Amino acid sequence: MDDAETAAGFPMPSDPRGLRADAPLLDAWLRFREDPPTPFTIPGHKQRTDLVGDVIAGDVPLYAGLDTMKLTSGVLIEAESRAARLWGADLCRFSTGGATHANQAVALAVAGEGDTVVVSRTLHRSLLLGLVLAGLTPVWVRPEVDGATGLPWGVAPETVRRALADHPEARAVFVGDPSYVGTVGDVAGLADVAHGHGVPLVVDAAWAAHFGFHPDLPQHPLQLGADVMVTSAHKTLPAWSQAALVLVRTERIDAARIDAGVEATATTSPAGAILASTDAARALLERDGEELLGGAIAATCAARDRLRSVDGLTVLEGPAVDPLKLTIVLSGTGADGNAVEQDLLAAGLPVESADRDVLVAIVSLADTAQSIEMLTDTLIQSLAIRRDPARPVVGPAVYRVEPVSAVPPRQAFFTTAEPVPLERAVGRISAELVAPYPPGIPVLAPGEQITAETLEALEHAREAGVRIAYAADPTLRTLRVTIP
Repeated sequence: MDDAETAAGFPMPSDPRGLRADAPLLDAWLRFREDPPTPFTIPGHKQRTDLVGDVIAGDVPLYAGLDTMKLTSGVLIEAESRAARLWGADLCRFSTGGATHANQAVALAVAGEGDTVVVSRTLHRSLLLGLVLAGLTPVWVRPEVDGATGLPWGVAPETVRRALADHPEARAVFVGDPSYVGTVGDVAGLADVAHGHGVPLVVDAAWAAHFGFHPDLPQHPLQLGADVMVTSAHKTLPAWSQAALVLVRTERIDAARIDAGVEATATTSPAGAILASTDAARALLERDGEELLGGAIAATCAARDRLRSVDGLTVLEGPAVDPLKLTIVLSGTGADGNAVEQDLLAAGLPVESADRDVLVAIVSLADTAQSIEMLTDTLIQSLAIRRDPARPVVGPAVYRVEPVSAVPPRQAFFTTAEPVPLERAVGRISAELVAPYPPGIPVLAPGEQITAETLEALEHAREAGVRIAYAADPTLRTLRVTIP
């Protein structure tokens, strides 16, 4: 074994930007790797890479890894406190289960079984299943849809105001902002409306961990008055997959309920590497974020300028769009986004989402001008090859379907159900959640009446080349419905 390896056979860990002094979880992870013990604890690989290989490299647990089994060092609490200070929150909890875990924990915390909450219909499936876990009854609100692109803007404050006026018993407002395609709503206006009704505003900001850390970026939801912000450190920051944070202001939220919700839905064996990467990403964002984000924003702006010149191509842009979310609408070019995606994959450039009409590429502070230029070059070349007669703009069906609520989601989810052929499902009540993925926004949720519009939306998504996810029957020849 040479000097570049530890006794466990792993490459020596590195801290290229010297973050460990400001990141207690990262420091603990580095110390474990620099002087590995001989553990008689889980995980069962015991830090050996000669059994299943390097796939387990860096897998250090929180318990008996980053900290003692009794958590006597307090490194997790310290790291969460530093994140809370950075985002201006009273409380922060790290999650190793992504924004999915975080959303469901918040659903358990803000209200009780049978309570009503106002919910944006374009929220991720995780929150809708959080309603099932918590027994909450949603009053759906929908975002405005841009006729020129078929894509959503934010939920309008007036829409929420009307929902709260019609449902004065509502206990909270849940919205997702920014949207999956990068559009940004009026979070400050939503906070004013919610607070005027005496309830908290919860924002699933999974795609906005970078917001608020560069003058050219929108402010993050807590800066705009939200009470809870859920965000994914792994989506736009350099953290491990599944890394997420719950950030809370406690004026309208019970901190003990948040802690209880997090613990109720979290693993009892949290991955230390995920936690350490969250801490490291926070330290990097705090110290170097503005510089790194500035370069990525400038390169993405240059890419938009070039793509805007492509005949028929619509590039989502403007003050209500995340500067680092590159979303293009292909209808005017006639190109099929699924074919364009294949060209990108062949060039080693996978994108976040592609269907017939819309392509979404995620840019983060880890991207460079060179990588973004390569993506832009390949896109332009592919569109030149794939061009066809222009099509009418028809946005994703998930943003258009109107849900018809029949029974509370929890009741439908747990009731006796049966599969029925699709053609006989209209008029029945769904017992399952069905969503095109990505982005994972449900077309059909438990407790909703299945309508002809629902089935048309699912078929439209399938024809556009989107995977239909989460249905019990993946062929979608049947749907599970409640038995009357």
